[in-house]
Amino acid sequence: MEWKTRVTEVFGIKYPIIQGGLAHLAYAELAAAVSNAGGLGQVTAMSLDSPEQLLEEILKTKSLTDKPFGVNFAIGQHGRSYEHFLEAALKENVAAVSVTGGNPLPFMNIVKDTPVKKLVLVAARRQAVKAEQSGADAVMVVGHEGGGHLGRDDVGSMVLVPQVVDSVSIPVIASGGFGDGRGLMAALALGAEGIEMGTRFIATKECVHAHEAYKKALIEGNEYDTVVIKRSIGAPARAIAGAWTDKILRIEQENGGYEQLKEYISGQTNQRYIFEGKEEQGFGWAGQVMGLIKDVPATHDLFKRIIGEAEKIRSKWA
Repeated sequence: MEWKTRVTEVFGIKYPIIQGGLAHLAYAELAAAVSNAGGLGQVTAMSLDSPEQLLEEILKTKSLTDKPFGVNFAIGQHGRSYEHFLEAALKENVAAVSVTGGNPLPFMNIVKDTPVKKLVLVAARRQAVKAEQSGADAVMVVGHEGGGHLGRDDVGSMVLVPQVVDSVSIPVIASGGFGDGRGLMAALALGAEGIEMGTRFIATKECVHAHEAYKKALIEGNEYDTVVIKRSIGAPARAIAGAWTDKILRIEQENGGYEQLKEYISGQTNQRYIFEGKEEQGFGWAGQVMGLIKDVPATHDLFKRIIGEAEKIRSKWA
């Protein structure tokens, strides 16, 4: 079966499946594997130390795939400028750039006259409208089920996705709670033209930077084993529940502000968990879709499974 949507046409991919930006985890091995399997892989930019490192990662990805891939810019989470990183990506003529967090307008103004395709992650209908007005080629809309940073409104994908579809004319990509062929077909039924998956791609063989303890937690946990932290400081984000997130929530319940939280929610504490598996000394992002994750397949096999499941549903509907 063909899986032609505006998302596959805009980004030049076989299947309407996009890999999330995955701070500290989305590097050449995973991005290339996703693109080789027919989706759109992405390299994370702002987790790297310099534009030169990003350039190296882009070149490495190009050595592993001749398919389109993108570069993700989490502009609101790292507290530093992204312009030189973006310049490096544009210089290498990457197929797509995506922007998450913060105000995307300055970012979009830089790339508006380039041929690179532009993706914006949103968590509300009003944000999607603004993204279209700023020149986005597509929007990814994340529901409350998603992992990592979310919107401030607790609206799930089943309601949020069709709202956004009705509000913009550009393609909509559903994110938050998607991890199998059933999710892909559900997203298409809601009017989206593709899905973005983050948590599901962490539990793959090519996500080589993720510690085995992190992947094991995704496999053994369920949809009840995540919590939303940082809500009290206006930056809600979903992580795997554990001793460290319990400490964060306790500080929040006691009305602790950013100063009290910063050593617990830093990138370093995130990395202690995801790179070193130190569950008592850090945390890892994950969405509720971890309740559907039961194994750590090769990315190619994961795509084969997802598309196989979706094709069975398409045949049944036909």
